[in-house]
Amino acid sequence: MKKNKINFLKNYFRKITLLIKFDKKFLEKIIKVSDILQETSKAGKKILIFGNGGSSAIASHFSVDLTKNAKIRCVNFNETDLVTCFSNDFGYSEWVRKAIKYYGDKGDTVIFISSSGNSKNMLNGVKEAKKVFFSKIITFTGHNRNNKLKKLGDVNFWVNSKSYNHVENIHQIILLSIVDLIIGKSVYSSR
Repeated sequence: MKKNKINFLKNYFRKITLLIKFDKKFLEKIIKVSDILQETSKAGKKILIFGNGGSSAIASHFSVDLTKNAKIRCVNFNETDLVTCFSNDFGYSEWVRKAIKYYGDKGDTVIFISSSGNSKNMLNGVKEAKKVFFSKIITFTGHNRNNKLKKLGDVNFWVNSKSYNHVENIHQIILLSIVDLIIGKSVYSSR
């Protein structure tokens, strides 16, 4: 029994390790997003970030770190009263669209996190962001390479896995690396 668990964990972490091996093109995309976020801030605009479930928690973590540590204003929408109010009044598939309509401004940047890339509320949110003339639309997805959300973004991060936890872990690593890149902080900088 213990051997089966060890084998499971070895395989689990091997898969995550393979997903983290980013090539130069991927790293340049991370730098591009870092630049976009800084340019948005310098223009006096803000970042909005959305996710469902675990992706919502990742959005909150990123938003707080970007605002507090990188001094870039970032808003996430994880207030239960807001989500349930908008969902109740407009339908769950419309709550992100309505949040963007009420809180977004021309020139803002928006980040959508959806492991499947097919969450209707995120897809509707992209449509609204395009109406509001957001500066950039950045997506984080997984599962199928040709998912709907990935096709709609200006900059897209796709994780080649169908495992929600693997996809979400990689999304979090990328997002938090962007914060650290902006503030110039590295776990290796003190060595």
